[in-house]
Amino acid sequence: MLLRAQREAVAQACRRLRREGLVVGTAGNVSVRAGDLVAVSPSGVDYEELTADDVGVHDLAGAAVEAPLKPSSELPLHLAVYLSTDHCAIVHTHAPASTALSTVVEVLPAGHYYTAMFGGPVRVAPYATFGSDELAEHVAAALRGRTAALMSNHGAVLVGADLPTVLERTAYLEYICQVQLLAAAYPAPQRVLTQEEIDKVAGLIAGYGQTSTSHRAGG
Repeated sequence: MLLRAQREAVAQACRRLRREGLVVGTAGNVSVRAGDLVAVSPSGVDYEELTADDVGVHDLAGAAVEAPLKPSSELPLHLAVYLSTDHCAIVHTHAPASTALSTVVEVLPAGHYYTAMFGGPVRVAPYATFGSDELAEHVAAALRGRTAALMSNHGAVLVGADLPTVLERTAYLEYICQVQLLAAAYPAPQRVLTQEEIDKVAGLIAGYGQTSTSHRAGG
């Protein structure tokens, strides 16, 4: 099987997103890039039944290389990100807090230092119909200099060098979205961190944790 390890990783990631409540039904999608090929979750398959055999492989032009099923409707989004960056993993969620926030703000401010994980305030890409080239363009633009973006009236997308890192950060993005929603309920002006502090924290996070364990965020 072509890209067996990557396809298994995608299937496992989809099941994890479902267990953690970050997607509903068959919503959301996951992909991993390996050179000029992309392993991407299929469209409309129950994640609890999803296996590596169901995950398709496409080239960067979107052509099927080894794909038993129709790919995720958001394949254009994944390809747009891969063609404009050196990221190798993408996770798209429909989690409640990030989706709710995407309907009321244009940017998620740096209200918590975890914002440093994503390069700074998280932008909200303008709404466009799911699966469209227009949405792909909006999201690719919102991700410039960032590793996460919200998608207006839709959900969130996270990118990075590898799938384990991106998956780990889905929970942190949902957390800071929840914090923002709670903060917005109070009339007092919100205190936000400067980009200088965000850059400082990013450096600290990069070296945080024990050498014998996997990377974890500060706290």
